Amino acid sequence: MSSETWFTVLVLAVGLERVAELAVSHRNAAWSLARGGVESGRGHYPFMVVLHTGLLVGALTEVWVRRPDVVPVLAWSMLALVALAQGLRWWCIATLGRQWNTRVIVVPGAARVTGGPYRWIPHPNYVAVVVEGLALPLVHSAWITAVAFTALNGLLLATRVRAEDAALTRLA
Repeated sequence: MSSETWFTVLVLAVGLERVAELAVSHRNAAWSLARGGVESGRGHYPFMVVLHTGLLVGALTEVWVRRPDVVPVLAWSMLALVALAQGLRWWCIATLGRQWNTRVIVVPGAARVTGGPYRWIPHPNYVAVVVEGLALPLVHSAWITAVAFTALNGLLLATRVRAEDAALTRLA
């Protein structure tokens, strides 16, 4: 199989992982809303969906159109970072339990989670997003996608973190 085909398999696997996340998110959002959860930051959510979809589509498009050479040391190190980012993301999901979803929904009276990776970093899931957004395209030297996603994601996260921090101030 060509390196482009292997990369496509990797991106499709990450895409399937996203579908699993969305299923968990949908279930958890319904749970939160049923308990009086309040959603904040709705305005940026559609942009986030488009940007994260664009990461996958952009990486595949760049690899199949530009056909960059694979640099083995870069590919393997970036693949390791992608795997670590996935591990961190699922650690966040497991730590937050039913409070985790892809939206900013806070259940009044819920305790703020301070265990797991949240013990050391206030927003570890976004660390996973930043690492994955840079590393996934670079597995196959798709640097244009890596740079574009990272820049746009930086703008998005500035808005997202402000919205989330404001919402979390309502927790006990």
